[in-house]
Amino acid sequence: MQIKSFETVAIEAKRFSKSGEKVMNIKIENNSAITQISKLDGDVCQIDYRFTANYTGLGYIKIEGHLSVTEIGDKAMDEWRRTNNLPLDDANVVHNAIVGNCMITALLISREIKLPAPIPIPRINMQKKPEIRPSDGVEVA
Repeated sequence: MQIKSFETVAIEAKRFSKSGEKVMNIKIENNSAITQISKLDGDVCQIDYRFTANYTGLGYIKIEGHLSVTEIGDKAMDEWRRTNNLPLDDANVVHNAIVGNCMITALLISREIKLPAPIPIPRINMQKKPEIRPSDGVEVA
């Protein structure tokens, strides 16, 4: 499977708390879902998706769109029709593309509506290097 294009068609975001209000124990859940797969021209298929970042009791960010893929294969389309699931290898490619693209958008939107980043921000802990003291003499083995 090869991804040809990625497009966002809808973004919805809402914060429930007031600006400056402190909320403790925020749980952020990110989720991506494939909502539909349809055949386009030749071997090109369109996969519709929904990405959500839910902030428990604090707000949400929802992004919807579609991506075009080639070489999806008849086996994958048959499995989608039967179970609404893709084979694991294809699903990994699609969901990684969705999360990789939408997480950046969600990060920017979260800053605009004053929600915490939907990803853990790394904490830098600078430590003082240990001092190297001159030895008292020559070490003999």
